[in-house]
Amino acid sequence: MIITLVLAALAALAPFAIDTYLPAFHVIAETLGATDVEVQQSLTFYLLPYAAMTLWHGAISDAIGRIATIKWGLAIFVVASIGCALATSVEMLWFFRALQGASGGAGNTVARAMVRDLFQGAQAQRVMASVQMLFGIAPAVAPIIGGILLGINWQIIFIFLAVYSAVSLWAAMRYLPETMPAEKRMKLSVKNVFSSYKTIFSDREYTKLIIAIGANFSGFFLYVLASPVFLGKHLALGPQEYGYLFIPTVTGMILGSWLARRAAGKVASYKVVKLSYAWMSLMALINLVVCFTQPVSLVANILPVALFNIGMAMCMPILSIAALDRHAKIRGTAASGQAFMQMLLSTVSAGIVVPYVWYAPSGLASAMFAYLGVSIVVIMQTQLWKSSQIRPLA
Repeated sequence: MIITLVLAALAALAPFAIDTYLPAFHVIAETLGATDVEVQQSLTFYLLPYAAMTLWHGAISDAIGRIATIKWGLAIFVVASIGCALATSVEMLWFFRALQGASGGAGNTVARAMVRDLFQGAQAQRVMASVQMLFGIAPAVAPIIGGILLGINWQIIFIFLAVYSAVSLWAAMRYLPETMPAEKRMKLSVKNVFSSYKTIFSDREYTKLIIAIGANFSGFFLYVLASPVFLGKHLALGPQEYGYLFIPTVTGMILGSWLARRAAGKVASYKVVKLSYAWMSLMALINLVVCFTQPVSLVANILPVALFNIGMAMCMPILSIAALDRHAKIRGTAASGQAFMQMLLSTVSAGIVVPYVWYAPSGLASAMFAYLGVSIVVIMQTQLWKSSQIRPLA
């Protein structure tokens, strides 16, 4: 159990780094003499290097070991978090947020690989679902913590992130075993890394699976990225009231993860996936209809998103394990590719999509529907959709 908790803590660092400071956007803008859009772009400055470096974290862990990768990544993240707290301009905040992004993905990426290193079959699906369930608590707790800490000052939020990452680093070194022994490690070189990525991204099944994961997650994550406007402007909520969005949406994720855990070894994976997509489609359609036909309402505009997350979380462990099993010998690299796709779509959402669709809840609902449409198109072409049998590659 302690291993699952530590892996979940490592995976949860990313949502904590994104969500905790969201309630402080307007205060940060005033303090640094910046606009709300400039502070919003600090998300892009975090997400872009995060996405880029996820391509390396897994390959690095395949070469120097899982624990060493976590150690270096989280140590840099601690320094970057302190730098954010000391920022005196929005440009300085951008720089240290970029450094956070470049290092923060180490824990999340390596944690995914370690789940599959340590566990097999239905047990792996149950553990992945448990990690995801605990990981899902972070987006609900983070903005609430941020709102409370904002009562002191916004800098304390980044000090909290420094302390959280330091404690996670200590726990990883204390409780996690090294799952990449020296005799199995791959030589780290640009040539080998590119060769490995050529291998995994040439695998159409793997690529379709990770696109589906990323698109499903982005359908919900749009609301996280747009929360300062969605909650503050459209729903007229204050910084201490962000829990009205995050608690129900994360409860949906936790419920979906619990259902995935219960289904492991009992219900065929492809059946769970199809049920999940049917549910997500229904909720995305209801969200669209409500937003275009009804006045803005706290319950009506948040409940469909929370219910959508049940289906998203229910199929995510299955899609994730199916993708990792395609390339067992370079599982770290496969985990990196998966995290990269998820963060790439999140970065596109933060920098391009969200600023164009947050003008109204109907814009966000349309973007969610579009992301799900992309996911449905690719998932229906996979072996997982067509059959319960998946053949791993070497």
